Amino acid sequence: MLAESSVEGALIPVIEYQRIACGYLVPNVCVGSQKEVLSVVLVSKNKQLENIRSIALDESSRTSATLVKVIFREFLEREPEWTTRAPNLEEMLEKNDAALIIGDPGMTFRRQGLNVWDMAALWKEHTGLGFVFAMWMVRDEAAERARLVDFSGARDEGVAHIEEIVSAYQDKIPMPVEELRNYLTENIVFNVDESMEKGLRLYFELAFKHGLIERVKPLRFITGLQD
Repeated sequence: MLAESSVEGALIPVIEYQRIACGYLVPNVCVGSQKEVLSVVLVSKNKQLENIRSIALDESSRTSATLVKVIFREFLEREPEWTTRAPNLEEMLEKNDAALIIGDPGMTFRRQGLNVWDMAALWKEHTGLGFVFAMWMVRDEAAERARLVDFSGARDEGVAHIEEIVSAYQDKIPMPVEELRNYLTENIVFNVDESMEKGLRLYFELAFKHGLIERVKPLRFITGLQD
């Protein structure tokens, strides 16, 4: 919708910043991780990373699908066969050595007998940097109006109501309450620090190096926002 100008702003997978013409990013507000993210994982039946020959990608993933390709091409120097599937882990693993699965399904499947690699942790292992999965982006013509929106305040309000959010989701996501709380307070990061911005820039550079985006568009941040 953002690419088609149906909306002026949206929370987007960060890889789409490189694919949508023009536009600005909202600074210091994101969905990212400095260690294990838990909700973006590569799963395999008793296969080690170096033995994986085929990977099914979650069709709901864009940034993470690009990330796993970057990790295999740049750091593991391997090129598995790629396919895209609906996020059904059992079906994904029927004909593939591994599956990339994200979101709630990535946190709630039975892990017995499976090898699981956290993608943010793999990125950290190879780069020493944090990883940004999503950020707000606004179209050029909406930049002035975006300055009237308190994005940071909205983030802070959400963080201040973590307990209410956990209570609202504890019956919807089959995870212990403490794990849900830790996910939102320990695994997910909502601010962009220096490590995460460096990670974002490197991610874009490597995505371009390996032919996953056509060019590297410089980071353009809206200035004059409330923070």
